[in-house]
Amino acid sequence: MDRIRRLDEEREFHDAQARERLQQIDEASEAHTSKTYLDHAPWIRPGLDLLEPLSGKTALDLGSGHGWAAVELARRGAKVLGTDLSWGYCNEARLRHIRLGFDTPFFQADGENLPLSDGSIDRIWGNAILHHLDTQSAICEVTRILAPGGMAVFCEPWGGNPLIAFARKWLPYPGKERTRDEAPWTNKDLGLWREAFPEHQIESFELFSALRRFGGTGANWPLISIVDRFLFRVVPALGKFARYRMICVRKKQG
Repeated sequence: MDRIRRLDEEREFHDAQARERLQQIDEASEAHTSKTYLDHAPWIRPGLDLLEPLSGKTALDLGSGHGWAAVELARRGAKVLGTDLSWGYCNEARLRHIRLGFDTPFFQADGENLPLSDGSIDRIWGNAILHHLDTQSAICEVTRILAPGGMAVFCEPWGGNPLIAFARKWLPYPGKERTRDEAPWTNKDLGLWREAFPEHQIESFELFSALRRFGGTGANWPLISIVDRFLFRVVPALGKFARYRMICVRKKQG
C-alpha cells in the first residue's frame, strides 16, 4: 500500500512539473539542443561517454524526463527507448523528439517494474532516477533487462556531505522541490550496487562547484568542476563530500 502511495505521489509531482514546462516547447527553446544539455552538469558528458560504443546498441533512457539524454543517445547511433513514471514527461519528450526528427518511443512505467524482456537492453542511462526507487528492486530490474555484457550508467545526488545535507534541508535554492520519499544516495545504496555488479567504476562530482546551486554566476564553474574532478581522482576519499556520484556497471557475459 505504501508503495502505491509513493508511486501516486511521485507521478502527480512530476506530471505537475511537466505541465509547467510543456509551455516551453517551441522553436526558441529547441535552439538550446546538445551543448546546453551536455554542459548543464559536469557528469553528463563523461557519463554518456562511458556508454560508448552506442552505435547499433539498444539503449534505455530510464527516467527520461525532458528527453534530452535520449536525444544524445540517438545522435550517437543508439536505438533508443525512453521511459518515465510521468505521463506528462513522456509526452514532453515525445514532442521534443518529433520536433528534432526522431521517432523515439516513450512509454510510461515504474522503474521497478519495466515492461521489457529479459536481456533486451544493451545500454541504460539514468540521471537522478535511482534515488526515487527502492535500491534492491532497481538492481533486480536492471540486472534482468540488461543483456550479457551490457552496461548502465547512473548519476545520483549524494547524501554523504553534511554541509550539502544541511543546505538541502534548510537553504533556499532553485529547483529544490522534492517528493517526500526521495532521498540522496548513501553508502548503503552504493554498496548494494557494487556488490551486485563486481565490474563497476565510480566517479564523484562537485566539491567546490556545488556552490553554483546558490548563485555566483560570475564564477568560472567549468574550470572549478575540472579542479574538483582532479581532486576526487587524486584523493578518492573526498568522494564522500561530493554533491553527485556516478556509477558505471557492466553485466557479466554468459
